[in-house]
Amino acid sequence: MQALPKILVTGANGQLGKELKQLSEQHQQFEFVFLSKEDLPIHHFEMLHKNFEMHKPSYVINCAAYTAVDRAEQEKDLAMQINSEATGMLAKVCKENNCRFIHISTDYVFDGMAKQPYKEDDATNPQSVYGISKLEGEQLAMKYNPDTIIMRTSWVYSEYGKNFVKTMMKLMNEREKIGVVNDQIGSPTYAADLAEAIMQTIQWLHIHNSQLTTHSGIYHFSNSGIISWYDFAVAIKQLIRSNCKINPIPTTAYPTPAKRPVYSVLDTTKIQNTFGVHLKDWKESLAICIDKIKKQ
Repeated sequence: MQALPKILVTGANGQLGKELKQLSEQHQQFEFVFLSKEDLPIHHFEMLHKNFEMHKPSYVINCAAYTAVDRAEQEKDLAMQINSEATGMLAKVCKENNCRFIHISTDYVFDGMAKQPYKEDDATNPQSVYGISKLEGEQLAMKYNPDTIIMRTSWVYSEYGKNFVKTMMKLMNEREKIGVVNDQIGSPTYAADLAEAIMQTIQWLHIHNSQLTTHSGIYHFSNSGIISWYDFAVAIKQLIRSNCKINPIPTTAYPTPAKRPVYSVLDTTKIQNTFGVHLKDWKESLAICIDKIKKQ
């Protein structure tokens, strides 16, 4: 009996890793291996090689990342080690093992000065250590492994981990009023929808027996719809029926160590056309996620 193709997921305890784990039950045609940062710190290269020898994956989904955007300004070396150097090494090991590498990246690779949604080949210009580390990770992955598929996404949230939706729900329960930035524009991404898009991409590649050199490169994914963080907070308030007053504030009223993109909407045409990925409306996905959080 032929062994099932194996999908190895790094960063398995993060938002996306946990959503992929939940989704894996629907994909019996693959075998999954989920490794947390404790199981496999991707910047420990000896462990990386050992895990490849042990598991022999056909696909690797790299959800492991240094994601503390503000702390990265002080911990540049660590952010670069995980998001850049380790990503390049992971891509290289995938290449050596004839394994497809799928890497998750971010809207922070752009400077946020655009006036229309960013296409995959638009000029990058990160404004934070986090953004610089993620861009360098993309570049090293493509350098060491031209067969890499990079998925950039934005404003990720889920029922797991720390994220904007869960923070807002908590604050709205505790306070009578809050201020939320209204001059940063983007598209939210429900991690469960991103997980589905990744699995749909892998399925497509598997069914079409895609040669490694085809369909590689960068793809953008988010839910559909363009909003501000303030709009996002108002929608959360409505869904949880909170009485908390939300005041729109400018970015200048809420200074952070790392600079955020003012406009980070991603053009998702390519992933839809290439892999037939369907985008859900952000409000529809937000309602599903909040419903799950309430049941916890």
